[in-house]
Amino acid sequence: MEVPKWIKPLFIVAGLYDGILAALFLIVPTQLFGAANIPLPNHLGYIQFPALLLIVFAIMFFNIARDPIANRNLILYGILLKVAYCGVIFPYWLVGNVPSIWVPFAFFDLGFLIIFIIANMNLKKVA
Repeated sequence: MEVPKWIKPLFIVAGLYDGILAALFLIVPTQLFGAANIPLPNHLGYIQFPALLLIVFAIMFFNIARDPIANRNLILYGILLKVAYCGVIFPYWLVGNVPSIWVPFAFFDLGFLIIFIIANMNLKKVA
């Protein structure tokens, strides 16, 4: 059985999504926070460290895209990343206690989460 054709592009898009977001938060964090009318944390490291972690995950997604079968074990970490973000943002959003800038990212991540689970299930059939 062959790897479904949509899996490689999925992880390329996921890598680009996380990588571009990370780069923006690394390069222009003050402008992003200012545009969203959110006060900056007391140290830029609180923005830079999560951004760098997203770059690590972006690299991981590109590696999954390169060889989905060999790197299928990495999909679990992508699933957990998306669960973690959604698990933090959605409860705060439901009680009205999160800046609105973070909510669209949670919906994108929820979409990625669902598709990652489907991709992982499809790759189990192939492996």
